[in-house]
Amino acid sequence: MKAGIVGLPNVGKSTLFNCLSNAKAQSANFPFCTIEPNIGVVNVPDPRLEKLEELVNPERVVPATVEIVDIAGLVKGASKGEGLGNQFLGNIRETDAILHVLRCFDNDNIVHVDGSVDPIRDKETIDIELQLKDLETVDKKLDKVKRAARTGNKEAQAEEAILIKLKEGLEGGVSVRAIDIDDDAREEYVKPLQFITDKPVMYVCNVDENSAVDGNAYVDKVRETVKDEHAEVLVLAVGTEADITELDDYEERQMFLADIGLDEPGSAKLIRSAYKLLNQQTYFTAGVKEVRAWTINIGSTAPQAAGVIHTDFEKGFIRAEVIKYNDFVTYGSEAKVKEAGKLGVEGKGYIVDDGDVMHFLFNV
Repeated sequence: MKAGIVGLPNVGKSTLFNCLSNAKAQSANFPFCTIEPNIGVVNVPDPRLEKLEELVNPERVVPATVEIVDIAGLVKGASKGEGLGNQFLGNIRETDAILHVLRCFDNDNIVHVDGSVDPIRDKETIDIELQLKDLETVDKKLDKVKRAARTGNKEAQAEEAILIKLKEGLEGGVSVRAIDIDDDAREEYVKPLQFITDKPVMYVCNVDENSAVDGNAYVDKVRETVKDEHAEVLVLAVGTEADITELDDYEERQMFLADIGLDEPGSAKLIRSAYKLLNQQTYFTAGVKEVRAWTINIGSTAPQAAGVIHTDFEKGFIRAEVIKYNDFVTYGSEAKVKEAGKLGVEGKGYIVDDGDVMHFLFNV
């Protein structure tokens, strides 16, 4: 599962990527600095994993990860191939969620591709290009479906009605994710077409250091504009965060954060938010050899969770022994949890909760 960082050129995408991944994507003060997408596998910060490590004292600890992709900046006309448009749109189509970076700070030394700072205009520029690309997808599909619908095919007629609704919405500047379509129709007709504007999105407002905690007037405008999109807005002083990651000393980093009013790096919040945006959650295995965070889709059953470790675990699933994270912390060990009668034994229908500590029994 991949989250793609998108935005106009020069809004701070590559600096953010460097911040998140500790990779060193080229970052410079001119458009199209990023051409090939940079990909980083980022550990998901999780205090629960640290607590389990403290209690179990394992030989090694393995965190959950999320894949972040830094995609080339997009400009007006991208849907028609302007700039690196075709490449950009191809790269974003391959991601599962969008981290849309908006410039929300003034700095005369950093050029803006449109000559002035206006995050709402910037957002609309990208939205329009993505919507135009999705409109192409709708039109192609509609041409095929209309022919079948004219023959009286009920299925084709139902699909045609949905496609017309999508077309009207996109032509009106509404992204697919915000078009009112019931869940069954969305699953059957919309999902298979992999629309770019159907991907979940989070808006990352890149602010100056003084706005890192409360945001600013630009951020307020963004929040007002996206309030009906059911999208998270996250405030991040990307340049400042980049400076913090350059510090080797942990205490220095914490002092730097405290000075600007933060208790943890904003990048940590962003990684956790991206993880949720991708519909992911974590369960743990905890033994003396290894304490590990495993990534599963929200709503996964116990056999599906077991299958993440090995496909044989899912095929031969018998049952799962489950300890709730809070119980593990309260009693301090698996043995004491068992003594207290807090160990759950669950079958194939069990829906895994975020933070469950699990052990699987299976037969191959």
